[in-house]
Amino acid sequence: MKFNLAEKLAIVKAIDEVILVDGKVSKSEIDFLTQLMDILKFDRILIEEARKITAKECMEVLKAMPENKKHALGVMLSEMANADGEFSEDEYRLVFNILLEAGIDIESALD
Repeated sequence: MKFNLAEKLAIVKAIDEVILVDGKVSKSEIDFLTQLMDILKFDRILIEEARKITAKECMEVLKAMPENKKHALGVMLSEMANADGEFSEDEYRLVFNILLEAGIDIESALD
């Protein structure tokens, strides 16, 4: 699946927030992020750029994505939240809120 630059920035922003929400970054989260970098074809510079966009800008892009891309985002967020083996309350709340605000079917995304 191909994502345009705006979509990549928004996805990376959301994933970065999930990584950082619990206050610790594990090796398994970094490993998963590295895999996503290969799959989605982005680099560390894009991560830095994604950190500069606002949550509102991020959500506008995520809301506008077609359903198949939204589903892929849901899977990525869920997998990132579980990457370290701990789906913390903070991670759950953040992922839930991102999915809800972006208009993503929560049950299918977290399967």
